[in-house]
Amino acid sequence: MLRRVLAPTLFPPPGYAHASVVEAGTRLAFLAGSVPSHAEGRLVGAGDPVRQAEQVLANLREQLRAVGSDLAHVVSTDVYVVSQEPAVLSAVWDVVRASGLSDGPHASTLLGVACLGYTGQLVEITATAVVPDGPEDS
Repeated sequence: MLRRVLAPTLFPPPGYAHASVVEAGTRLAFLAGSVPSHAEGRLVGAGDPVRQAEQVLANLREQLRAVGSDLAHVVSTDVYVVSQEPAVLSAVWDVVRASGLSDGPHASTLLGVACLGYTGQLVEITATAVVPDGPEDS
């Protein structure tokens, strides 16, 4: 149903796969960007990209749960971080890796951007995930 691919002729990526292959007929969920807010809509972690990444991942887990999936079934992500500093992007990526999201590993792109949609927002993650039919699917 889901196969992670590391191209043997490319440099091994740090905590993600080069590609993910999903078998035809498999249900997929395309998730809107997960943002660093409480259920009430208040920003979490003002000025702190690591804290915001933690909240974004908590919200991503809830989005996945709502469609019957989980982090283990994520096929690909785009991780957006408001920063021009590689160290800040790396700190956010460390949170992604620690979450278990990259255990697959999934295919991912990490991007430094100028701004995101909400005032004070520093991190956002979009995801595509397989929605398993039952506990035997993985």
